[in-house]
Amino acid sequence: MVLIRKAALGLLLSLVAGAAIAGNTYVLKFATLAPEGSSWMNILDAWAKNVERRSNGRLKLQIFPGGVAGDEPDVLRKVRFGQLQGAAITGHGIGLIYSPARVFEIPFLFNNHDEVDHVRKALSPELKRGFKDHGFELIGWGDVGFVRFFSQEPIGSIDDLRKRKIWLWEGDPLVQAFFSAADVAPIPLSITEVFTSLSTGLVDTVYAPPLGAIAMQWFTKTHYMTEAPLGDGIGCMVVDNRFFRKLPSDLRSLLARTGRETGERAIRATRLDNEKALTTLRNKGMRFVPWDSSTLTQARRFRDQAAQRLAREGYIPAALYRRVGAMLARYRQRH
Repeated sequence: MVLIRKAALGLLLSLVAGAAIAGNTYVLKFATLAPEGSSWMNILDAWAKNVERRSNGRLKLQIFPGGVAGDEPDVLRKVRFGQLQGAAITGHGIGLIYSPARVFEIPFLFNNHDEVDHVRKALSPELKRGFKDHGFELIGWGDVGFVRFFSQEPIGSIDDLRKRKIWLWEGDPLVQAFFSAADVAPIPLSITEVFTSLSTGLVDTVYAPPLGAIAMQWFTKTHYMTEAPLGDGIGCMVVDNRFFRKLPSDLRSLLARTGRETGERAIRATRLDNEKALTTLRNKGMRFVPWDSSTLTQARRFRDQAAQRLAREGYIPAALYRRVGAMLARYRQRH
């Protein structure tokens, strides 16, 4: 009889414990530079509502938009300290987690989105493992878009670029490597300082996708945009492994599945919005500056020099750069 009572008590305690676990509410504090009202933010808001609804309120996303949680290095520090649990980040933040993924952002490497998608599909499994090994679950890719130079004077050549007071996202070794190869002396600033610095004249040239230049209002301080894209700006959504592992398996699956879907939706929306942004910029009087073939050839030579430096620094392995080049060569032959 005593054994039966003990067994019954044990079962009751396990049921109570199970009910407590099932009743737990998990809050994912999530930061992004995307401003309120932007396509990215609207998609993230929809994601948060979808997750809360499909989890019956057990998993909630609290999103901090517009850089209120700080620049991306600040955000990732807060994630590591447990103050945040995730973020939507651009290439700069990606480089602080797993820098080989920034092979997509090497300047003048990709010609169009189809090439980016082809290589990303091939590399995604190993890149996701790389993120996990460095403390983060990569739950969705994103695109920032093909980046251009925006300037207060026209930039039609590398020589023109050398004359400009050009912004460098502080602490970004990838763009620094390209600028160094091209003998360009940039001015390092956090992204939150750029608009004020354009206003005061500290810098007169920035780089951004068209949509980003509009969202951050940088286009109001510049008059010219290079037609030739500097490179593809990538993004992704990451969640701290410690938080992710604590979730029940069904919530982990829900977060991963909806994150992937949200990333795919964001890529489609961002690409469309960047095309619309080009039209908007032209209508607002932005002058588009072409680069001739000799300038592009020169830029690609500097790209290869930058890639060698990044390999020496252990930022992007030379073998990975060669693999991507081979993938692109094969893809271009077929298409």
